[in-house]
Amino acid sequence: MNIRTGDVHEEHGSRGANQQGISGAVLDHVAVAVERWSDAWSTYVGRLGGRWSSGGLNTGFAPAQLRFANGAKVEVLQPHGSGTGSFLRRFLDRNGPGPHHLTFKVPDLAASLELARSKGLEPVGVNLSTPWWMEAFLHPRQATGIVVQLAQAAGEWTSPSPEGFPEPPAGIHASLLRAVHAVADMDEALAIFRDFLGGTVTGRSGADDGSWVTTDLAWGGPLALRLLAPGNGFEQGTALAAWLEGRRGRLHHLAFSQAGDQSTSRSSARSGTSHPVVPGADQNATSEVIDPSANFGTRLVIEHASPGSSE
Repeated sequence: MNIRTGDVHEEHGSRGANQQGISGAVLDHVAVAVERWSDAWSTYVGRLGGRWSSGGLNTGFAPAQLRFANGAKVEVLQPHGSGTGSFLRRFLDRNGPGPHHLTFKVPDLAASLELARSKGLEPVGVNLSTPWWMEAFLHPRQATGIVVQLAQAAGEWTSPSPEGFPEPPAGIHASLLRAVHAVADMDEALAIFRDFLGGTVTGRSGADDGSWVTTDLAWGGPLALRLLAPGNGFEQGTALAAWLEGRRGRLHHLAFSQAGDQSTSRSSARSGTSHPVVPGADQNATSEVIDPSANFGTRLVIEHASPGSSE
C-alpha cells in the first residue's frame, strides 16, 4: 500500500498551528505494565538491546526504565507488595498486561495544571509535595484513551541494575522512534497532544485508499508520537475502527528501528513475528511485527529502512 504525505503546515481542522500549549514539554517515556519485570527482558533487552537506566520499588508498583540507542526510554511497571488496591494491580486485573501511560516532563507543573484547567481538563492524582518529583495525570477519558502523566523532575535519575538483569547481546542497538496511538477523532487528539502538550506537527501521511491517516508530533527529545485515525469505509480503516472497540483511543504499537544486518536480526525474532502492512508504520521500511500476544500485550513494529530511503 502506498501512502500520501501532506504539507506539514496544513493544520487539521480549523485550529491554527500555535495553540499556546506547554512550552518546553518533552515526551520522556512510554510505560508498559507486566506481572514481572523479567517478562519484558527477552524482547526489550535481548531482542532490541535496551540498557538499564533506573528503577526501584515503590508503594504498590515497581518501575524499571530501559534506554535504547537513541536515548528514548520504555518504562516497565510490575506490581510490588501484597495489596490488591494499587493502581497497577487494578489495571492488570481489568486489562491484562500492555501499554499503560505516556510521561511528559514539563518545566513548570503548576503552570501546566493551570493551563490544563483553562482548556477544560481536570488533572487527577496531583502531587506537588516533593520538589525533586512532582506529578499529575490526565485520565484516559480526557486524554483519548491513554493515561498521560505530567511530571516536573529536579534531574535525571539513574540507579544500578538489579541482580539477574541480563546483558544486551553484542551488536544489538535498536532505537525507539515513536509511540503510535490510534484515536477515533484526530481533532480531539490534536487538542490534547498539540494544543495542550505543545507538540509540533512534523508530518502527515495516509493510505492512498483513505483507510487511515496519521499526524506526527515531536517535542524536541528522541521519542515522538504518531496519531493514527481510521478513514472511511475501506477494509483497513474498518478494521482499525473495530480494533478501537468504541474507545476514544488505544496505543497501537511502539516503533523501533533496527540497524545492521536485517537477516541476522530477523533470525532472532520471536515467534508471532509477521510482515504485514501495519497502519501507522513507516511504509518506506520493511517491518517486522511482534504481536501483542507474543509481547505481553504490547505490539512492536521493528522497521528496517528500505534501500534508497532517506530514513
